[in-house]
Amino acid sequence: MSDSVHGHDVMALMVAQGDVILKSELISLMAQKFGESARYHTCSVEALTAQELIDFLVSKGKCQETAHGITLVAGRQCNH
Repeated sequence: MSDSVHGHDVMALMVAQGDVILKSELISLMAQKFGESARYHTCSVEALTAQELIDFLVSKGKCQETAHGITLVAGRQCNH
């Protein structure tokens, strides 16, 4: 298992889970799927923790955080 996971893989994990997921549940799921020591990267940033990746995706408008949890924003994922 690679120690560096692309944000696309996390977004695919979110899609597989359904509509909304609590941040704490997503972080736990990421640890289960990719490993406790995994670091995350995107096309523009590297070496993020799970929390930092989620915050980055929210700041870029790819995810939206509400009181009910985090969800992907339709049409905001890149396709490369």
